[in-house]
Amino acid sequence: MSFDRTLDESALFRICFVCTGNICRSPMAETVFRELVKKAGYEGAITVISAGTGDWHVGEPSDSRTTSALSAHGYDGSRHRAKQFDPEWFDNLDLVVVFDRSQERILRAWANTEQDRGKVQMLLSFDSDQAAQVDVPDPYYSDAAMFDGVLGMIEKASAALFRQIEPGIRRVPS
Repeated sequence: MSFDRTLDESALFRICFVCTGNICRSPMAETVFRELVKKAGYEGAITVISAGTGDWHVGEPSDSRTTSALSAHGYDGSRHRAKQFDPEWFDNLDLVVVFDRSQERILRAWANTEQDRGKVQMLLSFDSDQAAQVDVPDPYYSDAAMFDGVLGMIEKASAALFRQIEPGIRRVPS
């Protein structure tokens, strides 16, 4: 695998957030979730990466509105570089989190097995307060306020997802 932020295959739990271009929603989620992991002291146990379904932005940093929204909320997303999801990654991932139904369809189509299709989950499905919304809107064609709102959705759903993963990590003896 070639990730600029490497996937630690020895980690107990490996997650990849996937949006369309890997410059807005998925880098936000990667940054937020990585911070949750760090604050809980699970850096060696949970590995977090992100990617896009498309290749338009490969190698580029996050959209400037993404890094601005992250920075305004105390996160550092400056090191991110976009990459495209590779279906071969399924073998090394436990969970592939997507933001809308189009990404869900694409990733499930790329999955070769029922087990891999089952790894693809919608982010908002982890948060009972937001699950009815189904999709996290793509802020790319909108303004800075939309990026801020999307980040808020991602923070809330990421915290809910983390609460679901954490008991399994805590129970594993070190």
